[in-house]
Amino acid sequence: MRYDLVIFDNDGVLVDSEPISNRYLAAYLTELGHPTSYEDSIRDYMGSAMHRIHELVLERTGRRLPEDFDDVFHGRVFAAFERELQPVAGVAGVLEKLAADGVPYCVGSSGSHERIRVGHRVTGLDRWFADERIFSSQDVGRGKPAPDLFLYAAERMGVEPGRCVVVEDSPLGVQAAVAAGMDVYGFTAMTPAAKLAGATQLFSDMGELADLLV
Repeated sequence: MRYDLVIFDNDGVLVDSEPISNRYLAAYLTELGHPTSYEDSIRDYMGSAMHRIHELVLERTGRRLPEDFDDVFHGRVFAAFERELQPVAGVAGVLEKLAADGVPYCVGSSGSHERIRVGHRVTGLDRWFADERIFSSQDVGRGKPAPDLFLYAAERMGVEPGRCVVVEDSPLGVQAAVAAGMDVYGFTAMTPAAKLAGATQLFSDMGELADLLV
């Protein structure tokens, strides 16, 4: 293995949550008077921490989202997760191989700790991720595209940034990894390859990742 730590984004990389969450985000923003299509949500908010959604809406409209926006949105999304959420195809095999080979790995997600844990519990991925392997934008001052989250994860895991690789599916995540001085493998299952052009390498099948990292 050429890296000492593999940092996985969560949404869209470990759990197939982006279609669900962006569907509900677009619907809720539209309900609040900010017309947003599913495609708009993917383009503008995929990979974002919640604070970025608030900031973009305020910047564009001059109106603040309701104080309970995060709680209402998460309530709707978590209920949908319980009904619909699945792990990304092939990711369990990747985690199994990393664990068998003794390769350190963790999560570095824009989502909250609660969102990460709900998703992992529903999909059965919680068996692979103890608390000390989970890092959220809640743990740092700035979410992606700032490098803070990935640098924090590397520090906590005891690995130099240059020895880390990030697995990401959003342009914001790729920008954050590059800014952190880390290699980044861009997963193109949902995101056009051109939008992840800054990645070290691109791939479309999660089942291929373990071999790509060798």
